[in-house]
Amino acid sequence: MVTLHDFHRSSASFRVRIALNLKRLRYDQVVHDLDTGAHRASAYLAVNPQGLLPALVTGTQVLTQSLAILEFLETAYPDPPLLPATPLEQARVRALFQVVAADTHPLTTMRAGHYLKAMLGADDAAVKRWKQHWMIDGLAALETLLAADPATGRYCHGTHVSFADIALVPQVVSAQKLGIVIEEFPAIARIVEHCMQLQAFQDAHPDACSPQPTLIKE
Repeated sequence: MVTLHDFHRSSASFRVRIALNLKRLRYDQVVHDLDTGAHRASAYLAVNPQGLLPALVTGTQVLTQSLAILEFLETAYPDPPLLPATPLEQARVRALFQVVAADTHPLTTMRAGHYLKAMLGADDAAVKRWKQHWMIDGLAALETLLAADPATGRYCHGTHVSFADIALVPQVVSAQKLGIVIEEFPAIARIVEHCMQLQAFQDAHPDACSPQPTLIKE
């Protein structure tokens, strides 16, 4: 049994929930409400000094960063595989993952919005425009990469779910909450529709997760 430090609206946590569900792994959940700053409390900073979600605790080891957690799960629990068989295919999937996780998501996070407000005087409307710009920029690049490559299939890579799909779906959910019309990205929209037919994705969706915090004693 592993423990996931989580919040239902955290896109990075959403990725890990999907992977845990696909691997059919049971896990305990400790919820930290990002809206109240619970992730900055001393009890959680003792778990993850970055104060970011998610963190996965297995035994005495704390794992942070969603990609590192996914790589651990893939190695420790290889069935079903979430990476394709060959090095080139794996590199493609990891690159697609990083288009989201490294190049798009960090610019659209809650903490980026807080900085824009606190340090640059941006109002809510300006922050929303910022997030929409970078979200659309990332999705447009991803759409081109997916639509132009014959390796794209029912999912981002062929006929099996991979890390790329695990990154894509949470990003699209966030984009939709910003009012972005996903149908303008037809390859992405089609892949997300297929992913959301799977119970593992449905159960990991923020709307399916309890927002009630589990308190950690100081």
